[in-house]
Amino acid sequence: MKRYRNVKISRLVRLVRRVLTAVAMLCAVDAVAETTQTDTCGRGSQIIHHIGVDVRGAYVAPARDAVKRTYIGSPEKDAAMSWHLKYSFGYSETTRTGRLYPGAYQGIGVGSTTFFANNLTGMPVTAYLFQGAPIVRLAKGLTFDYEWNFGASFGWKKYNEDSNPINVIVGSPINAYINLGFMLSYRLDAKWNLTAGIDLTHYSNGNTALPNPGVNTLGGRVGVTYTLNGDRRTGALADNFEIEPMKPHLSYDLVIYGAVRKKVADLNGPEELPGHFGIAGLNFAPMYNFNRFLRAGVSLDVQYDESSDIRSYWIEGTYGDEVKFYRPPFFHQVSWGLSARGELVMPIFSINAGMGYNLFGNTDAKNFYQVLALKIHLARSFFLHVGYQLNSFKNPNNLMIGVGYRFHDRR
Repeated sequence: MKRYRNVKISRLVRLVRRVLTAVAMLCAVDAVAETTQTDTCGRGSQIIHHIGVDVRGAYVAPARDAVKRTYIGSPEKDAAMSWHLKYSFGYSETTRTGRLYPGAYQGIGVGSTTFFANNLTGMPVTAYLFQGAPIVRLAKGLTFDYEWNFGASFGWKKYNEDSNPINVIVGSPINAYINLGFMLSYRLDAKWNLTAGIDLTHYSNGNTALPNPGVNTLGGRVGVTYTLNGDRRTGALADNFEIEPMKPHLSYDLVIYGAVRKKVADLNGPEELPGHFGIAGLNFAPMYNFNRFLRAGVSLDVQYDESSDIRSYWIEGTYGDEVKFYRPPFFHQVSWGLSARGELVMPIFSINAGMGYNLFGNTDAKNFYQVLALKIHLARSFFLHVGYQLNSFKNPNNLMIGVGYRFHDRR
């Protein structure tokens, strides 16, 4: 089998930095816009600012043999620990958003992670957007909360056939970072809040470089948050569910996206193909809006993958950097699928998840796929789309970076 080679990803690094910077500016603009709302519930701070610190310990799930190989010689194999510093803001009850989404917060975080095998994996630093909210109030001062993190991790020691041949789980120094946590949150007083719970984390480069089996962790977390101005809200989303009820209706999301990916093909044995292959896709999803928090529907998913079934067009006798292929017909590399979609709708961000099957396409494309995407609302109907597609819940397909527009939105 051909050895994995170093892959240049400077363009990807620049893209991630630009996206994070743009979204940070968006959050600031949105926060300022909220302060211009008419105060109908009295005076006070309309934007509430928080600073928080988390410590997280995790078990590294042995999903692949490659994960175990990474920790050869490590005294704390299958373990990870991270530290996080976070800034967030929320809306006070003097604003409409604060009344509709009590306790919701969003912001920017940074963290550092050790896998207790830093000579093999590095000690990656994460930069991410996050959002959370109390779901339901359990007792006085005690709520059950959720929080997601979505960003990038930098500083991995990637695979190198000479200097780091054991680490076959990380093929690039930058990887996507996705985290979902559920916590109990206790209000110590008007300023201080204590949280404890569990979380899941996934690291991957979206198949933009190889190897890429990904890293998955399951762990626990504890944290403390200090409110800089005003009092921390004790409400939960369930408390204000009936405020300004929204009439259920259909809306329609149109998303256009693109990406690049790497490919391994069986050319008388598995071989990593040189270069990158283009991805372009379109999703059209009629979505039923049940309430202001949830919409669901079915999506028509059309995707062109330049690497799809490329093996069938291989010119035999060519290998390595000189490998050649006949160009496949365009529509031979287009897949058509249907997926069930659900979406959590919150201020600024929405989280979309789905599962589907490609009904039409070549044999390489016909598979059961899963989609997870973050939608960043730039305007009432226009949004950025940052997504990730898997197949069979384990095999990375590609990133889905694009834009979208929502028709007939009556929120």
